[in-house]
Amino acid sequence: LEVWGVFDDTDAYQEVFSKYQEINPFIRQITYRKLSPETYKEDLLSAMASGKGPDIFMMGNTWLDGFKDKIVPAPETLASEKEVRDGLVDVVAEDFIPEDKKVYALPLSVDSLGLYYNRDLLNAAGISAPPTTWEELNAMIPRLTHLDQFGNLRQSAIALGTAYNVNRSTDILLSLAYQRGATFDANSGFNDLHMVQAFGDYTQYALSGSSLYTWNPRQHFSIDAFYEGTAAMMVNYSWHYQTIKQKNAKFNFSVSPLPQFAGSKPVNFANYWAFAVAKNKSLPEVRPGELPTVPSAKYQEIRANESWQLLRYLALPHSEKAITIRNFLAGTSRNFAVPSDPALAYLTKTGKPAARRDLIDTEKGDVKLAPFALGNLIARSWKPGNPEAVETILAEGIDSVNKGERGASEALSVIQNRFIQFRSQR
Repeated sequence: LEVWGVFDDTDAYQEVFSKYQEINPFIRQITYRKLSPETYKEDLLSAMASGKGPDIFMMGNTWLDGFKDKIVPAPETLASEKEVRDGLVDVVAEDFIPEDKKVYALPLSVDSLGLYYNRDLLNAAGISAPPTTWEELNAMIPRLTHLDQFGNLRQSAIALGTAYNVNRSTDILLSLAYQRGATFDANSGFNDLHMVQAFGDYTQYALSGSSLYTWNPRQHFSIDAFYEGTAAMMVNYSWHYQTIKQKNAKFNFSVSPLPQFAGSKPVNFANYWAFAVAKNKSLPEVRPGELPTVPSAKYQEIRANESWQLLRYLALPHSEKAITIRNFLAGTSRNFAVPSDPALAYLTKTGKPAARRDLIDTEKGDVKLAPFALGNLIARSWKPGNPEAVETILAEGIDSVNKGERGASEALSVIQNRFIQFRSQR
């Protein structure tokens, strides 16, 4: 079996793959290939079209609409809707179990947004704890925002409000919209008064006339401004925790849960990768006498089942510490002990927040992971079909408000029209 992914190095999987090969005697080899995130989607689609792609591949949590015809859902016996809903956080079912109730992908980790804060800057401002609500955060802005004599920002309370110098700005905007109560539809898009409200919530931090003005497009990129000490707070995912540590090892910062609006239902936003099984792959070249040959259709069936059998082992909990392994060629099955938890081994190696509910409990006491693990329990996502195109539309709308070309309501109207046009051309 060949597995393709991004970001993770090979050593993230060496232990779990080796142990699976010990458990499953029918698998001769499992290889992992790390591809460049910049060209991953293009490289993956090209390889799959030629039949030279992987058996298992990582896909973004918003990709299902564009990949559904290229992947094989799990057989009911290997991953059911009930097992996913019982064992993993809710957003996984939201993303990968569509109307047909089949499971199309499984993650080992889910990530959601957290509030990164500079402990030294908050201490110096007399702030004893990070904000838990947006109202508390807004009250802190005058104490953490410093302007020079010319009105230029020397220190920002938080890196928010703009499109291009705030990492994952559109995800943050959508998290605010969900917190405000917005509902999105893949066809109707952004035609929601709560979205208009959230758009104003977000962009007000970059409006010079606003009482909450604390950021603008001229500031350094949000991650850089944060570790440089010119932004007291930023909103981001867990994977940038290590980025900041590497940039400034002595930086005194922490992470807390994403602020919510007081009195509203708590909601976070998810951005993560899951494993899916490719529908087709060319028959491997086999030397005479090495293995029995099988018809192409049978090969695809066996390959897909063996791939899903591996994903079941990796991603779903094994409460009995055992797994049933089936030889799909011979049609026989055997039970094997699972002496160690593969998902836990992967998460320990990579330092990522868990997708499994039972493992979130083990991360609640972790200084780094707790805010993100808890955020995963309330995370939502949105699947617009072409996430890159929609992110561009949203970012350009934010930028038009930053430049004073439009107000929030007018910008959302333009975004909505562009979205409808985009959907009609698909």
